[in-house]
Amino acid sequence: MADDTRWLPKLLVFSVRALVGAAPRWIGSAPSATQRIYFANHSSHIDTVALWSALPDEVRARTRPVAAADYWQKDAARRYIVTKGLNAVFIDRGRAQPDVDPLQPLADALARGDSLILFPEGTRRTESLPGPFKSGLFHLAQRFPDVELVPVYLENLHRCLPKGTLFPVPLICTVRFGAALGRIGDESREAFLERARSAVVALA
Repeated sequence: MADDTRWLPKLLVFSVRALVGAAPRWIGSAPSATQRIYFANHSSHIDTVALWSALPDEVRARTRPVAAADYWQKDAARRYIVTKGLNAVFIDRGRAQPDVDPLQPLADALARGDSLILFPEGTRRTESLPGPFKSGLFHLAQRFPDVELVPVYLENLHRCLPKGTLFPVPLICTVRFGAALGRIGDESREAFLERARSAVVALA
């Protein structure tokens, strides 16, 4: 019998909206089928589903979260959720294969026309504001200049399910989408990453 998992994305959206709301607020941009990289602060395991759930159905269907392989492939349950429910793209944070470009799966997804959800800090933080961004966003922006870069701030999720806790606290979360980040010719990696981080902080 075929594995019909169409119910799983709907269940994830319903669950996260019931728990934290994940209400979208579009500030300087609007929902669009335009190919994008949504980049956001990261403080909770609910972050991915909250941002993904805040997108309209037709946009969500073409948007794939980026998931850390070392965490989400630890067991069958986690792997099932992110692959069947979220259609995630895995990234190898630990560089288990040093000669393999860890960004290649993300580049392949963008080349196919998918949008991505990316957390440039690389790991969760306990603070409400993002820390320094790693270089992945910069390299993807360089390789795909026509893909829009949309900053997102996830409000309250650092209190709903902070790092180190197992059970979420029901709190209302807002997902704020900012204006697309413009490209600047010959901008250094450091300047770009700080400008991208500042765009997320400005939405807080």
